[in-house]
Amino acid sequence: MSKGKSVFRCTECGADQPKWGGRCDACGAWNSLTEEPIRRTVGRSDGRSVQSDSQTVRLSDIGTTPLQRWRTGLAEFDFVLGGGIVPGSVVLVGGEPGIGKSTLLMQCAARLESQGVSTLYVSGEESPDQLRLRADRLEEDAGNIHVLGETRLESIIHHATQLKSSVVLLDSVQTTYTEELEGAPGNVGQVRECAARLMRFAKESGPAVVLVGHVTKGGGIAGPKTLEHIVDTVLYFEGETTLDHRILRAVKNRFGSVDEIGVFRMTGTGLEPVANPAAAFLAGRSTGASGSAVTALMEGTRPMLVEIQALASKAGFGTPQRVATGLDHRRLALLLAVLERRGGLPFGNLDVFVNVTGGVRLIEPSTDLAVLAALVSTVHDRPVPADALFLGEVGLGGEIRPVAGVERRLAEAARQGFRRVFLSARSRGTSGDLEVIGLEGIGELTRRLAA
Repeated sequence: MSKGKSVFRCTECGADQPKWGGRCDACGAWNSLTEEPIRRTVGRSDGRSVQSDSQTVRLSDIGTTPLQRWRTGLAEFDFVLGGGIVPGSVVLVGGEPGIGKSTLLMQCAARLESQGVSTLYVSGEESPDQLRLRADRLEEDAGNIHVLGETRLESIIHHATQLKSSVVLLDSVQTTYTEELEGAPGNVGQVRECAARLMRFAKESGPAVVLVGHVTKGGGIAGPKTLEHIVDTVLYFEGETTLDHRILRAVKNRFGSVDEIGVFRMTGTGLEPVANPAAAFLAGRSTGASGSAVTALMEGTRPMLVEIQALASKAGFGTPQRVATGLDHRRLALLLAVLERRGGLPFGNLDVFVNVTGGVRLIEPSTDLAVLAALVSTVHDRPVPADALFLGEVGLGGEIRPVAGVERRLAEAARQGFRRVFLSARSRGTSGDLEVIGLEGIGELTRRLAA
């Protein structure tokens, strides 16, 4: 094809279409087609036999060697990665602006350099002078880090090769471009090609590459969806910029567990790993107030205790409000309907507010029982027992269903000083360290908390 022609490519599935349309014909996504210049094809495929230097090998003939990792010294970061950074891997870190992505990578670079692991910090958004100002605020000594203010991919790979860098940190992949493609940095073609070139560089030359990715207003990493498929590990940095705590979550990891989280506290000298997240999220909890209940989440292999607060007050307008922070509002509406129909508590003239402390988001249904306990407590204005934990999924019939991983959740609760647990009467493998109160339905819950 001649120079200047373009194709419209879907950012979700990567399918090509000759003209723009509102909907991708391949995957059905709306408003996902973006224009991308066509690069001149190098070489041709004419059906003749192709010789290759690579050879097939049986898996049984491949020796098993321990996986090498570089530990950064930031315990929570290493934990989420599965034990440290793997040489030759590509890690993508995404998050909202100002959440602390650049600070985290600068701290990792400083700690790796102090251990003798050569690092190169490349920034397409900040100059070396700005990076120095950032480094001066950190507790770690970042003076030995090699920094580079560059956005051209060929130059970045050249400097990394010349320095023989073991770890390359690139902030960010959306500001990087390659001269082999037309188009501005950040478009679909540039992001995909730069990520693919960096992946080949990591696999062939051996350094680990850590990429920073911008996020869209929907919360996903900007660029083509294939970007997350290309890399080995995808981490999301979450949390409110107004809160001290930040959560680093693994949503993909070829060298460790998925859905592991690491908790950090933002300080004036950088990010500080939180060794005991359960105690951190329960700090400041008022045990004498109504409308508060504690539940245990499973984040990967780690149990974490969080407090759920609820407040119900007489509606001041015609339509009662339903406000949820950290909980899907549709899930809240479902639980309110079940509690009103099966538990006999009217909410038709009450404003309901539910908040999950610490900026945590409730995803799994095992937290349903704790939400109901907080709602029952605030309606009757009676505090729940301070040493009680609530675990259970609530069905539309008002039944309480068992949840997975009960043993680890209860072991963590016992370690934090809890003495009793409300859960499904059909749960198995409960801990002997806590008093177990089995419930068949929410009617029993309301009777016990209202008594």
